[in-house]
Amino acid sequence: MSDKSVMSARQSAELDHAFERNGYAASDVKWLSQGSILAEVKRVRDGYAEIKLIEHVVNGAADPFVPTGWSIELHTKSGLMKLERRGAHLYLNGKKIVLFVSEKQQGGKTIRGRELREELSGKKVFNANVLDYLLAHPELIPESWKEKTNGNTTFIFFWGTIYRLSDGYLFVRCLLWLDGAWHWRSRWLGNDFYGHDPAALRAS
Repeated sequence: MSDKSVMSARQSAELDHAFERNGYAASDVKWLSQGSILAEVKRVRDGYAEIKLIEHVVNGAADPFVPTGWSIELHTKSGLMKLERRGAHLYLNGKKIVLFVSEKQQGGKTIRGRELREELSGKKVFNANVLDYLLAHPELIPESWKEKTNGNTTFIFFWGTIYRLSDGYLFVRCLLWLDGAWHWRSRWLGNDFYGHDPAALRAS
């Protein structure tokens, strides 16, 4: 006789804690409950199947995407970079990606983009290749990156690539969650950068 499918209250609580411990959102639990997905999980449990992780590799040395009429002012190249989502965080080559905000952006203060670019010099910023890879694979992006900062949409900047527009002005691109989807925008380096404009950095 097969085991009962109805869980006890204790088993339900254990499963709930397991979901939380492993970074599951409510949408993930709903997905897991659909169709025959749990049957496939049981095949793994019974030894008839195995889970194989998909490797996400970004070529940091490749030329970046360049919008029409733009050109590249600076593109900080790197080698092959392996992106991996672990629970609530995103890792690159085993190092966590963090969102950095300068002290000059905190407490309601702002900093000009040109000055922020100088402050970020020497830090492990990411180029636009990472941004565009995340746009193509949004399942990798942490849920926390969707959250607003002090009520404002969070704009995550990738300072490793600086663009020059046809009018000569320098811009940097960013990633943002808007209207239920991920998008990219850009900001002129002569503009102010606020507390909701972090830079994506590799943790040291």
